[in-house]
Amino acid sequence: MSKPALTVPAPGQAAGRSRRLLEIAGAAAIAATYVFLVLTQPADIANGPASFSALVALGGFLLGAVLLIIAVLPVLPTSTLVLIPVALVLNVVLGQLMGSTGLPFYIDAIGTVLIGVLAGPAAGAATGALSSIVWSFFNPTVLPFAAGAALIGFLAGMAARWGLFRRFYFVPIAGFVTGIIAGVISAPIAAFVFGGTSGLGTGAIVSAFRAMGDTLLAAITKQALISDPMDKAIVFTIAALLAYALPRRTTFQFPFVRRFRVLAGKSPAAPDA
Repeated sequence: MSKPALTVPAPGQAAGRSRRLLEIAGAAAIAATYVFLVLTQPADIANGPASFSALVALGGFLLGAVLLIIAVLPVLPTSTLVLIPVALVLNVVLGQLMGSTGLPFYIDAIGTVLIGVLAGPAAGAATGALSSIVWSFFNPTVLPFAAGAALIGFLAGMAARWGLFRRFYFVPIAGFVTGIIAGVISAPIAAFVFGGTSGLGTGAIVSAFRAMGDTLLAAITKQALISDPMDKAIVFTIAALLAYALPRRTTFQFPFVRRFRVLAGKSPAAPDA
């Protein structure tokens, strides 16, 4: 009677499992850092890297972003590696400009959503976290919101995977829903760490709700549910316009776009019907 042969995982399967474990570890590091900030409520984080809480937040979010990048690096084309720094600059520049206008919008996640659409949830999450880390060297108050930024990139990638970017009228809806989720996640940070005063326009809305008798957390949550869904609907729409404005041969270099048919239209290599 012959012994059953041992099953050895194929190299591709083993690599896929390793990438999945790295993705989980990266997401866990970002989530744990977020929980740490909510529980400790470190008011000194606005002082920048000089404070202990800022160093912990910087290390935790950076570790999560690096693990996510390592997980997706083997399947990322060179075009993505070139596009990520551009996305970071786009986020920071637009975020800084909008932050000085006093409007209750952010427009600081266009690059994050674009990477999520083209390269997938993990790449989008890594870009969101990295964006907040880079931006925090100019504006330390941004750092605690890295978990929310990562979540936006992840949800953008999931929306793309589910085919919502193939029908343009679904794009702002996906952004609106993402804004609701991101707003609820960011509200405790804005309330417990910054007292709801992290933005000019959003701070005015919070003050109005507070004057009506709401608690700080309730006022910030209401403000987030007003500002964030509209903001993310705009951001998703702009990111979709940018994705479709890119040359077709460029977008179809992304394995994620090809595998999940993220964008409408045929691959340039596909024969005509």
